Amino acid sequence: MSVAQYVVTTAGLAAIVWVLWYFLWSHGEPAAAAATVDGVQEVHIVVKGGYTPDTVVVRVGQPVRLQFYRDETADCSERVVFEDFGIDTALPAFQTTAVEFTPEEAGEFRFRCGMNMLKGLLVVEPATSDRRPSASPHKFHE
Repeated sequence: MSVAQYVVTTAGLAAIVWVLWYFLWSHGEPAAAAATVDGVQEVHIVVKGGYTPDTVVVRVGQPVRLQFYRDETADCSERVVFEDFGIDTALPAFQTTAVEFTPEEAGEFRFRCGMNMLKGLLVVEPATSDRRPSASPHKFHE
């Protein structure tokens, strides 16, 4: 093998390792617990090459406002979809878009881009007086 073939092979293997790490093993940002503002649970989410953070924690039965700031123009991030809540909202580039709803049951609910490539997880915790939203240990990667 020539030196050029070794270089190309090494670069190819490095690219494969990076892709596997990025899509399967990277941990992204920690879960974000909602802050209550005027009775509404609010979380700011930056969309740039994925949803950051990819796990959002809220409480059941209280209004939720997710503020998506789309910091890119990639076609994949043009929409955010919460199938379990019947939400499919356009995200204009370089603007903040509010997605508002009230979760009626506790559980874990997926959200994604319109192309099903960018994904996140909404963790809805029970609303009890002695419990505060905490970072979820769950990661959602398919």
